[in-house]
Amino acid sequence: MAGTSIASEVDFEATGKHAGFLRVPHSVHRSAYGWIGVPIVSIKNGSGPTLVIMAGNHGDEYEGQIAVANLARTLKSADLQGRVILLPMVNAPAASAGLRTSPIDSGNLNRLYPGDPSGTPTEMIAHYVEEVILPLADYAIDLHSGGSSLFYPPTLLRGMGHSAQEAEALMRLQEAFDLPYAWVFTSGGGRQSTARTAMGAANRKGVINVMAELGGGGDVTPDILRRTERGLKRVLHSLGMLPDYSPDATRGTRELNAQGSIYAYSTGLFEPLKEIGEDVAKGELVAFIHRPDTPEAEPEKITSPYAGIALCKRAMAQVKRGDALFQIASDARASSD
Repeated sequence: MAGTSIASEVDFEATGKHAGFLRVPHSVHRSAYGWIGVPIVSIKNGSGPTLVIMAGNHGDEYEGQIAVANLARTLKSADLQGRVILLPMVNAPAASAGLRTSPIDSGNLNRLYPGDPSGTPTEMIAHYVEEVILPLADYAIDLHSGGSSLFYPPTLLRGMGHSAQEAEALMRLQEAFDLPYAWVFTSGGGRQSTARTAMGAANRKGVINVMAELGGGGDVTPDILRRTERGLKRVLHSLGMLPDYSPDATRGTRELNAQGSIYAYSTGLFEPLKEIGEDVAKGELVAFIHRPDTPEAEPEKITSPYAGIALCKRAMAQVKRGDALFQIASDARASSD
Protein backbone atom coordinates (compact mmCIF):
# COMPACT_ATOMS: atom_id res chain seq x y z
CA MET A 1 0.00 0.00 0.00
CA ALA A 2 1.51 3.33 -1.17
CA GLY A 3 4.94 1.67 -1.21
CA THR A 4 4.97 1.39 2.56
CA SER A 5 7.16 -1.01 4.52
CA ILE A 6 4.64 -1.03 7.39
CA ALA A 7 1.89 -3.62 7.79
CA SER A 8 -1.37 -2.82 9.56
CA GLU A 9 -3.16 -5.35 11.73
CA VAL A 10 -6.32 -3.23 11.42
CA ASP A 11 -8.68 -3.21 8.44
CA PHE A 12 -9.72 0.43 8.13
CA GLU A 13 -12.73 -0.49 6.01
CA ALA A 14 -14.21 -2.91 8.54
CA THR A 15 -17.32 -1.87 10.46
CA GLY A 16 -17.07 -1.90 14.27
CA LYS A 17 -14.16 -1.25 16.61
CA HIS A 18 -10.83 -2.83 15.71
CA ALA A 19 -7.55 -2.44 17.60
CA GLY A 20 -4.09 -3.63 16.75
CA PHE A 21 -0.66 -2.40 15.70
CA LEU A 22 1.11 -0.88 12.77
CA ARG A 23 4.10 -3.19 12.41
CA VAL A 24 7.19 -1.11 11.70
CA PRO A 25 9.98 -3.49 10.56
CA HIS A 26 13.04 -3.26 12.76
CA SER A 27 15.81 -5.84 12.40
CA VAL A 28 18.30 -5.74 15.28
CA HIS A 29 20.72 -8.09 17.00
CA ARG A 30 18.18 -9.49 19.45
CA SER A 31 15.37 -9.77 16.87
CA ALA A 32 16.33 -10.40 13.25
CA TYR A 33 12.77 -10.25 11.89
CA GLY A 34 11.32 -7.99 14.56
CA TRP A 35 8.90 -5.10 14.37
CA ILE A 36 7.94 -2.08 16.46
CA GLY A 37 4.25 -1.84 17.32
CA VAL A 38 2.44 1.48 16.89
CA PRO A 39 -1.00 1.10 18.51
CA ILE A 40 -3.94 2.01 16.32
CA VAL A 41 -7.73 1.78 16.66
CA SER A 42 -10.31 2.15 13.90
CA ILE A 43 -13.98 2.66 14.80
CA LYS A 44 -16.46 2.68 11.91
CA ASN A 45 -20.24 2.72 11.72
CA GLY A 46 -22.84 3.99 9.29
CA SER A 47 -22.16 6.90 6.99
CA GLY A 48 -20.18 10.00 7.82
CA PRO A 49 -16.75 11.59 7.55
CA THR A 50 -13.43 10.13 8.64
CA LEU A 51 -11.57 11.85 11.49
CA VAL A 52 -7.97 10.95 12.35
CA ILE A 53 -6.87 11.83 15.88
CA MET A 54 -3.28 11.28 16.88
CA ALA A 55 -1.03 12.04 19.83
CA GLY A 56 2.48 11.11 20.87
CA ASN A 57 4.09 12.70 17.82
CA HIS A 58 6.50 13.77 20.56
CA GLY A 59 6.78 11.12 23.22
CA ASP A 60 7.00 13.44 26.26
CA GLU A 61 3.62 15.09 25.60
CA TYR A 62 1.04 13.30 27.66
CA GLU A 63 -2.45 14.82 27.82
CA GLY A 64 -3.14 13.92 24.20
CA GLN A 65 -1.93 10.35 24.62
CA ILE A 66 -4.26 9.80 27.57
CA ALA A 67 -7.22 11.52 25.89
CA VAL A 68 -6.90 9.47 22.69
CA ALA A 69 -6.47 6.22 24.63
CA ASN A 70 -9.54 7.03 26.75
CA LEU A 71 -11.55 7.76 23.61
CA ALA A 72 -10.42 4.47 22.06
CA ARG A 73 -11.60 2.61 25.14
CA THR A 74 -14.93 4.36 25.71
CA LEU A 75 -16.24 5.22 22.23
CA LYS A 76 -18.70 2.61 21.00
CA SER A 77 -19.16 2.01 17.31
CA ALA A 78 -22.94 2.05 17.77
CA ASP A 79 -22.71 5.67 18.94
CA LEU A 80 -20.73 6.76 15.89
CA GLN A 81 -21.65 7.89 12.40
CA GLY A 82 -18.57 7.71 10.21
CA ARG A 83 -15.06 6.55 11.00
CA VAL A 84 -12.52 7.54 13.64
CA ILE A 85 -8.88 6.42 13.37
CA LEU A 86 -6.99 6.80 16.63
CA LEU A 87 -3.21 6.82 17.10
CA PRO A 88 -2.55 7.47 20.81
CA MET A 89 1.26 7.19 20.57
CA VAL A 90 2.15 7.55 16.93
CA ASN A 91 5.88 7.81 17.64
CA ALA A 92 5.68 4.70 19.81
CA PRO A 93 9.38 4.35 20.65
CA ALA A 94 9.57 7.98 21.82
CA ALA A 95 6.32 7.70 23.77
CA SER A 96 7.41 4.48 25.47
CA ALA A 97 10.62 6.18 26.56
CA GLY A 98 8.96 9.47 27.53
CA LEU A 99 11.25 11.36 25.16
CA ARG A 100 10.61 14.02 22.54
CA THR A 101 12.54 12.01 19.97
CA SER A 102 12.89 8.29 19.30
CA PRO A 103 15.60 6.49 21.30
CA ILE A 104 16.02 4.12 18.35
CA ASP A 105 17.04 6.59 15.65
CA SER A 106 16.81 10.04 17.34
CA GLY A 107 13.94 10.81 14.98
CA ASN A 108 11.74 13.82 15.69
CA LEU A 109 8.59 12.59 13.97
CA ASN A 110 7.03 16.03 13.72
CA ARG A 111 10.02 17.23 11.70
CA LEU A 112 10.28 14.23 9.35
CA TYR A 113 7.15 14.24 7.19
CA PRO A 114 6.70 13.16 4.40
CA GLY A 115 9.09 10.49 5.61
CA ASP A 116 10.70 7.63 3.72
CA PRO A 117 9.18 4.15 3.24
CA SER A 118 12.68 2.61 3.31
CA GLY A 119 14.21 4.90 5.90
CA THR A 120 14.64 4.79 9.65
CA PRO A 121 11.69 3.62 11.80
CA THR A 122 10.61 7.21 12.46
CA GLU A 123 10.81 8.05 8.76
CA MET A 124 8.74 4.96 7.94
CA ILE A 125 6.06 6.03 10.44
CA ALA A 126 5.97 9.54 8.95
CA HIS A 127 5.57 8.10 5.45
CA TYR A 128 2.77 5.74 6.53
CA VAL A 129 0.83 8.54 8.24
CA GLU A 130 1.14 10.86 5.23
CA GLU A 131 0.63 8.33 2.45
CA VAL A 132 -1.75 5.78 4.00
CA ILE A 133 -3.60 7.23 7.01
CA LEU A 134 -4.21 10.83 5.97
CA PRO A 135 -5.58 10.01 2.49
CA LEU A 136 -8.40 8.19 4.30
CA ALA A 137 -9.32 11.30 6.27
CA ASP A 138 -11.63 14.25 5.82
CA TYR A 139 -10.46 15.82 9.10
CA ALA A 140 -7.45 15.39 11.37
CA ILE A 141 -6.42 16.51 14.85
CA ASP A 142 -2.82 16.32 16.12
CA LEU A 143 -2.49 16.67 19.90
CA HIS A 144 0.71 18.10 21.41
CA SER A 145 1.92 19.87 24.53
CA GLY A 146 5.01 21.86 25.46
CA GLY A 147 6.76 18.59 26.25
CA SER A 148 9.39 18.47 28.98
CA SER A 149 10.78 21.95 28.37
CA LEU A 150 7.74 24.20 27.82
CA PHE A 151 4.22 24.71 29.16
CA TYR A 152 1.25 25.94 27.09
CA PRO A 153 -2.27 26.74 28.20
CA PRO A 154 -4.87 24.78 26.19
CA THR A 155 -4.36 26.27 22.73
CA LEU A 156 -5.71 25.23 19.33
CA LEU A 157 -3.51 25.88 16.28
CA ARG A 158 -5.00 26.35 12.83
CA GLY A 159 -4.46 27.94 9.47
CA MET A 160 -6.72 30.55 7.92
CA GLY A 161 -7.96 28.29 5.13
CA HIS A 162 -7.37 28.56 1.41
CA SER A 163 -11.01 28.79 0.43
CA ALA A 164 -14.19 30.03 2.02
CA GLN A 165 -15.28 26.44 2.63
CA GLU A 166 -11.98 25.48 4.28
CA ALA A 167 -12.00 28.61 6.46
CA GLU A 168 -15.53 27.81 7.58
CA ALA A 169 -14.59 24.21 8.40
CA LEU A 170 -11.56 25.30 10.41
CA MET A 171 -13.68 27.74 12.39
CA ARG A 172 -16.18 24.96 13.07
CA LEU A 173 -13.40 22.81 14.53
CA GLN A 174 -12.06 25.72 16.59
CA GLU A 175 -15.45 26.60 18.01
CA ALA A 176 -16.22 22.97 18.76
CA PHE A 177 -12.91 22.29 20.51
CA ASP A 178 -13.56 25.45 22.54
CA LEU A 179 -10.10 25.91 24.07
CA PRO A 180 -9.18 29.19 25.81
CA TYR A 181 -6.73 30.22 23.06
CA ALA A 182 -6.36 29.71 19.32
CA TRP A 183 -3.04 30.38 17.61
CA VAL A 184 -3.90 31.33 14.03
CA PHE A 185 -1.23 30.97 11.35
CA THR A 186 -1.31 33.78 8.81
CA SER A 187 0.83 32.14 6.12
CA GLY A 188 1.74 28.74 4.72
CA GLY A 189 -0.44 25.67 4.50
CA GLY A 190 -2.37 24.35 1.53
CA ARG A 191 -1.47 21.53 -0.81
CA GLN A 192 1.83 23.20 -1.64
CA SER A 193 2.98 23.13 1.98
CA THR A 194 6.62 22.20 2.53
CA ALA A 195 6.24 21.90 6.31
CA ARG A 196 7.69 18.68 7.70
CA THR A 197 5.03 18.47 10.42
CA ALA A 198 1.84 16.43 10.69
CA MET A 199 -0.06 19.63 9.95
CA GLY A 200 1.95 20.08 6.78
CA ALA A 201 1.29 16.45 5.83
CA ALA A 202 -2.46 16.90 6.31
CA ASN A 203 -2.43 20.10 4.28
CA ARG A 204 -0.64 18.36 1.42
CA LYS A 205 -3.38 15.70 1.40
CA GLY A 206 -6.20 18.23 1.44
CA VAL A 207 -7.32 17.23 4.95
CA ILE A 208 -9.02 19.87 7.13
CA ASN A 209 -6.84 19.80 10.21
CA VAL A 210 -5.98 21.47 13.49
CA MET A 211 -3.35 20.94 16.14
CA ALA A 212 -3.43 21.62 19.87
CA GLU A 213 -0.85 22.49 22.52
CA LEU A 214 -2.06 21.12 25.85
CA GLY A 215 0.06 21.76 28.93
CA GLY A 216 3.55 20.32 29.21
CA GLY A 217 6.41 20.37 31.65
CA GLY A 218 6.57 16.57 31.62
CA ASP A 219 3.37 16.50 33.67
CA VAL A 220 -0.34 15.82 33.25
CA THR A 221 -2.68 18.66 34.26
CA PRO A 222 -6.11 17.21 35.14
CA ASP A 223 -8.05 20.32 34.03
CA ILE A 224 -6.28 20.37 30.65
CA LEU A 225 -6.93 16.67 30.20
CA ARG A 226 -10.63 17.21 30.90
CA ARG A 227 -10.74 20.11 28.43
CA THR A 228 -9.06 17.92 25.82
CA GLU A 229 -11.51 15.05 26.22
CA ARG A 230 -14.45 17.47 26.22
CA GLY A 231 -13.11 19.14 23.07
CA LEU A 232 -12.71 15.88 21.16
CA LYS A 233 -16.30 14.85 21.88
CA ARG A 234 -17.56 18.30 20.92
CA VAL A 235 -15.67 18.05 17.61
CA LEU A 236 -17.16 14.63 16.89
CA HIS A 237 -20.62 16.03 17.61
CA SER A 238 -20.07 19.12 15.44
CA LEU A 239 -19.11 16.89 12.49
CA GLY A 240 -22.29 14.86 12.90
CA MET A 241 -20.31 11.83 14.02
CA LEU A 242 -21.57 11.67 17.60
CA PRO A 243 -25.22 12.68 17.15
CA ASP A 244 -26.48 11.68 20.60
CA TYR A 245 -23.84 13.62 22.51
CA SER A 246 -25.11 16.79 24.22
CA PRO A 247 -22.37 19.45 24.32
CA ASP A 248 -22.37 21.99 27.14
CA ALA A 249 -22.26 25.75 26.59
CA THR A 250 -19.38 27.26 24.65
CA ARG A 251 -16.82 29.03 26.85
CA GLY A 252 -15.11 31.07 24.14
CA THR A 253 -11.70 31.26 22.49
CA ARG A 254 -9.24 34.16 22.27
CA GLU A 255 -7.57 34.20 18.85
CA LEU A 256 -3.87 35.05 18.74
CA ASN A 257 -1.05 35.44 16.26
CA ALA A 258 2.42 34.43 17.43
CA GLN A 259 4.94 37.27 17.49
CA GLY A 260 8.06 35.27 18.33
CA SER A 261 10.05 33.56 21.05
CA ILE A 262 12.38 34.99 23.68
CA TYR A 263 15.65 33.06 24.04
CA ALA A 264 18.41 32.62 26.58
CA TYR A 265 21.89 33.80 25.63
CA SER A 266 23.60 32.59 28.78
CA THR A 267 23.86 29.37 30.73
CA GLY A 268 22.32 29.53 34.17
CA LEU A 269 19.06 29.40 36.10
CA PHE A 270 15.90 30.93 34.61
CA GLU A 271 13.81 33.17 36.90
CA PRO A 272 10.61 34.14 35.05
CA LEU A 273 8.98 37.46 35.86
CA LYS A 274 5.88 36.76 33.77
CA GLU A 275 3.24 34.06 33.94
CA ILE A 276 1.31 32.58 31.04
CA GLY A 277 -1.44 34.93 29.90
CA GLU A 278 0.13 38.06 31.37
CA ASP A 279 0.63 41.15 29.22
CA VAL A 280 4.15 41.87 27.99
CA ALA A 281 5.33 45.23 26.68
CA LYS A 282 8.09 45.64 24.11
CA GLY A 283 11.37 46.15 25.97
CA GLU A 284 9.91 45.00 29.29
CA LEU A 285 12.03 42.98 31.69
CA VAL A 286 10.59 39.44 31.67
CA ALA A 287 13.26 37.23 33.28
CA PHE A 288 16.63 36.93 34.93
CA ILE A 289 19.24 34.28 34.25
CA HIS A 290 21.29 33.67 37.37
CA ARG A 291 24.79 32.21 37.59
CA PRO A 292 25.22 30.55 40.99
CA ASP A 293 28.64 29.31 39.86
CA THR A 294 29.74 32.95 39.80
CA PRO A 295 27.76 34.36 42.73
CA GLU A 296 29.29 37.84 42.51
CA ALA A 297 28.07 38.26 38.92
CA GLU A 298 24.87 40.19 38.23
CA PRO A 299 22.10 38.08 36.67
CA GLU A 300 21.47 38.56 32.97
CA LYS A 301 18.39 40.66 32.31
CA ILE A 302 16.03 39.31 29.64
CA THR A 303 13.75 41.80 27.92
CA SER A 304 11.04 41.17 25.37
CA PRO A 305 11.45 42.30 21.77
CA TYR A 306 7.69 41.86 21.35
CA ALA A 307 4.46 43.23 22.77
CA GLY A 308 1.55 40.92 23.54
CA ILE A 309 0.94 38.15 26.07
CA ALA A 310 3.03 35.24 27.28
CA LEU A 311 1.56 32.26 25.41
CA CYS A 312 4.05 29.69 26.70
CA LYS A 313 6.83 29.57 29.26
CA ARG A 314 9.86 27.37 29.82
CA ALA A 315 9.16 24.69 32.42
CA MET A 316 12.82 24.02 33.34
CA ALA A 317 14.97 26.30 35.47
CA GLN A 318 18.27 25.27 33.90
CA VAL A 319 18.93 27.00 30.59
CA LYS A 320 21.62 27.16 27.96
CA ARG A 321 22.16 29.58 25.11
CA GLY A 322 19.45 29.06 22.49
CA ASP A 323 16.77 27.72 24.87
CA ALA A 324 13.31 29.26 24.41
CA LEU A 325 12.07 31.01 27.56
CA PHE A 326 8.74 32.46 26.41
CA GLN A 327 6.62 32.63 23.30
CA ILE A 328 4.82 35.92 22.84
CA ALA A 329 1.53 36.31 20.96
CA SER A 330 -0.87 39.18 20.35
CA ASP A 331 -4.56 39.35 19.62
CA ALA A 332 -5.24 38.31 16.04
CA ARG A 333 -7.27 41.39 15.13
CA ALA A 334 -4.71 43.75 16.65
CA SER A 335 -1.84 42.13 14.71
CA SER A 336 -3.67 42.40 11.40
CA ASP A 337 -4.43 46.12 11.66
